Amino acid sequence: MSSAEAATGGATGDRTGETKDLRAYRLTSLDMVRGLVVVIMALDHTRDFFLAGAMQDPTKDPNVGLPLFLTRWITHFCAPVFVVSAGVSAGLMTKRRSPTELAAFLAKRGLWLVFVEVVIISTGFTFAPLGIPQMEGKILVPLQVIWAIGASMLVLSAVQLLGRRATLLIGLAIVLGHNALDWVWPIPNGQTPDVPLWVALHAQVRRVAGPWRLVFAYPLLPWIGLMLTGFGASTIFEREPKARDAQLLRIGTWLVAAFVALRCLDLYGDMNHWEIQQRGMVSTVIDFLNTTKYPPSLQYALMTIGPAAILCAYADRIHGRVKDALVMFGRVPFAFYVAHFYLIHGLTVVLGTMQGFAPGQFFTIFFLYPKGYGTSLLGVYGVWAFVIAVLFPFCKWMAGVKARRKDFWLSYL
Repeated sequence: MSSAEAATGGATGDRTGETKDLRAYRLTSLDMVRGLVVVIMALDHTRDFFLAGAMQDPTKDPNVGLPLFLTRWITHFCAPVFVVSAGVSAGLMTKRRSPTELAAFLAKRGLWLVFVEVVIISTGFTFAPLGIPQMEGKILVPLQVIWAIGASMLVLSAVQLLGRRATLLIGLAIVLGHNALDWVWPIPNGQTPDVPLWVALHAQVRRVAGPWRLVFAYPLLPWIGLMLTGFGASTIFEREPKARDAQLLRIGTWLVAAFVALRCLDLYGDMNHWEIQQRGMVSTVIDFLNTTKYPPSLQYALMTIGPAAILCAYADRIHGRVKDALVMFGRVPFAFYVAHFYLIHGLTVVLGTMQGFAPGQFFTIFFLYPKGYGTSLLGVYGVWAFVIAVLFPFCKWMAGVKARRKDFWLSYL
């Protein structure tokens, strides 16, 4: 039995379904953390689509209410965990595939994810596949986390041929060093659509291409660094569980300490500086925690990956139905991601109609929804709970299919 199998009890010991999981290499701890951030991610998107008068990113205002700030801030953990865990999962495949086989798989999966982002996710995001009138009829294509994962996989498919150690060093160099570009990289504003496309590697860029309005929401370079780092760090998860968890705990603790130190010094690692706020300690803490996600700064990465590593170190000690549910969600994150966008957006049409608006007013991006629409933050949490409950049976069924079968196409879902 390999160390990966030992870490999952051979056939994973999964209590979320009755069938033996044929993919015995799955790591329950990693799946639990991934499942947790999947569920948290749904909260962020529910807030986007349902909160009345919602600002797009409440963390940017140090005077925002603490409940709203925490609702948004906790979701910062989602994208980094998705990207790093995707890299880790790819790294664990090196025991089952040759470098050339893995390169082909990652390239195909990367292209598939980019297609999904451009066609399937964008449609679920707007319900306007033929164009949005408020955007001169252009078809909006926001390139977000699925794009970042897919494009990063395309890069990883080539870099991994150098081996995991070299991939780790390259990834760390990007993660640690990309903020040195903050002072020299051209940062466009919304009025400069003609900047070179390469600027999107480190800054958000909007570009009109024929009938499409492309928004590079996730500047790609730092996400590539995080995925390469995850791939290189996958050797940690091949160790025996006790040694693996001890190393994850040490790494997580050091990352959190490094975040606090760098943030206190406020000299490098994030262009968004913090200061003592006149309104008091809460506002100061909010400003302190307001690190940059677009692109993900070094401080942002330390703030999110550190606690995630610590949680992963303790995950195998957690038991019960909640953990089982999170593990199940963590084994079908792609299915959850696609389905939750369509469900949440569909529910906005229902709520909007109930509030007296025309259904067509919600066939657009959420920040163009009509004034007066929406619910309170408490209502957002209620809708979020409903979304998780509705998706649970579907995800459990999908997890069962993936556990019972080893068809090649299931690797793309």
